[in-house]
Amino acid sequence: MKTYTIGLIRVLTIQDEELLNVHGKLIEKAFPELKVVSRCIEEQPKGIYDDKTEEEAKPKILRLAKEFEKEGVDAIIISCAADPAVKEVRRALLIPVIGAGSSVSALALTYGEKIGVLNLTEETPKVIREVLGVNLIAEDHPYGVANTLDLMTEKGREEAINAAKRLKEKGAEVIVLGCTGMSTIKIAPILEEEVGIPVIDPVIASGAMALHALRRRDVWRNVNED
Repeated sequence: MKTYTIGLIRVLTIQDEELLNVHGKLIEKAFPELKVVSRCIEEQPKGIYDDKTEEEAKPKILRLAKEFEKEGVDAIIISCAADPAVKEVRRALLIPVIGAGSSVSALALTYGEKIGVLNLTEETPKVIREVLGVNLIAEDHPYGVANTLDLMTEKGREEAINAAKRLKEKGAEVIVLGCTGMSTIKIAPILEEEVGIPVIDPVIASGAMALHALRRRDVWRNVNED
């Protein structure tokens, strides 16, 4: 089995090594062909949660992505549902650059046409809204949650479950997790059990897209050589 190295960028500044590697380990478990190296940007202790923090993060993400490319990774994953700096990094690098937001949205459309988005706060990330288009029929968020750290509390988890139930009541056939912080707490299978419809995790979706990009490249190379 051929393996590929992924450079994964966390947009939340994390000191704890185990927490830093949570997203990478999820991807590796789902896709053994991928070996993930995780790093975080600096001075973003609450991650990205509005336009201001996204703009602050973009140059940091670009700098880290360039470092990864120099080290020889096969692809980059920006592990944030807002896809911050994805366009800028794609213009600067020659390797595949995958955003969690566009990945989870595209994958959700293979499960159904009526998509509900479970966000961190009230605002659905722009990239998710653009990809889903008219298929986005409902949006909700956990009450009392302002940033990724709030999700890691028992209250945050409980409110996320309540929000998922409201999305189903609004007609959603599939739920997109609009924040990779929900991947950190591994809530997708819990929500699926509670609401009984597919819940698409953005981190695992980004792994699927990265593997597709790399395998696609190799398959066509082999076809052309035959």
